[in-house]
Amino acid sequence: MLPSNNPKLKSWIEVSPESNFPIQNLPFGIFKTKEILPRVGVAIGDFIIDLAELKKLGVFNALNFDTQVFAKPYLNDFISLGKKTTRAVRERISKLLQERNHELRDNLKAREKVFHKIKEVEMLLPVRIGDYTDFYSSMEHATNVGSMFRDPKNALLPNWKHLPVAYHGRASSILVSGEDIYRPNGQTKADEVEFPSFGPTKQLDFELELAFITHQGKPLGQNISTKEAEDYIFGLVLFNDWSARDIQKWEYVPLGPFLSKNFASSISPWVVTMDALEPLKIAGPDQFPEVLPYLKFEGNNNFDITLEVYIKPENSNETLVSKTNSKFLYWNMAQQLAHHTINGCNINSGDLMASGTISGPTPDSYGSMLELAWKGTKPLKLISGEERKFIHDHDTVIFRGYGEINGIRIGFGELKSKVLPSITPK
Repeated sequence: MLPSNNPKLKSWIEVSPESNFPIQNLPFGIFKTKEILPRVGVAIGDFIIDLAELKKLGVFNALNFDTQVFAKPYLNDFISLGKKTTRAVRERISKLLQERNHELRDNLKAREKVFHKIKEVEMLLPVRIGDYTDFYSSMEHATNVGSMFRDPKNALLPNWKHLPVAYHGRASSILVSGEDIYRPNGQTKADEVEFPSFGPTKQLDFELELAFITHQGKPLGQNISTKEAEDYIFGLVLFNDWSARDIQKWEYVPLGPFLSKNFASSISPWVVTMDALEPLKIAGPDQFPEVLPYLKFEGNNNFDITLEVYIKPENSNETLVSKTNSKFLYWNMAQQLAHHTINGCNINSGDLMASGTISGPTPDSYGSMLELAWKGTKPLKLISGEERKFIHDHDTVIFRGYGEINGIRIGFGELKSKVLPSITPK
């Protein structure tokens, strides 16, 4: 166990038992205020630690790295330092915050500059995303979609249990929690007509996912094994891969989704490190048939993370519409990264790789409206009395995620996005 993960640790910062950010978490993000330019922060309880100010106290001097990375508007340069250094930084911060450590606790003048209330800062996109890959790793989701659109008896395509299926997505349209999205326009074609029409999507959907953010990888031509994979993964975020199902249905053959996906994706602002998630590791589903040697792995590589989706119409309260868990993922992150690089593909600091929609085995644990309302045939009832087959204009979709062990909650905060009406093309 890493010292920072000790469930007995207490901080001199007061932290509610329901907080997503106890001393055992310490996620990283980028924030700014009216007076402060974007920079690196770490969350604990209701506060954010300004690492650009903290480093002025010399607390990181013994770690021997360029602390100017904390004044950057993205985490990429910090992540580029590698797992050994980023782990050492988290361990040092943990030590500073422990209840018996007086270094920062008793320095009231420094604390005024180092700490900000989270509710008083603006959280920004945590990384400059160069490349984004979206996997398709939930067997329950893939089976549901295959049953709807193909043969229920042969819902999974022949390759699905042999490799982690994925496609390369659009990085420029990834937004941070709190940013609104616009309903996309595109071509759709109803089954009963001969030609397509153009207009706003009528089937706007969310996809409940987790995504991992990478350290700098190996040179082009070399691969990362499942055994090495976690050395190249910095941490995880909540991820909403917005989808326009009617546009997707018309365009996806033969090369897959395009305009139905590239208009927006949303991520949570806090990156929860792999180190903080270590206690949540759990065995994943059995894989049969046996995978090829480069996809085999040892130990537990799934995570026991509860994931929730809420829909909040304008001027109404939110309704819980889905509750699932990332432990159901058939393909784990180590396999995803190993497959991504087995052909020699290189990865960079700040690349983002999403899990694909995470669905559980029961109807209330499905990770998309496509499944929850079963292609519109079983509308969801909200507490406002309204029904939803897909997402309406002015709806806000909220994701929350957390794992709990030994009475400690390791959470992601929330991912929240509001849908605005489409913009008429010129």
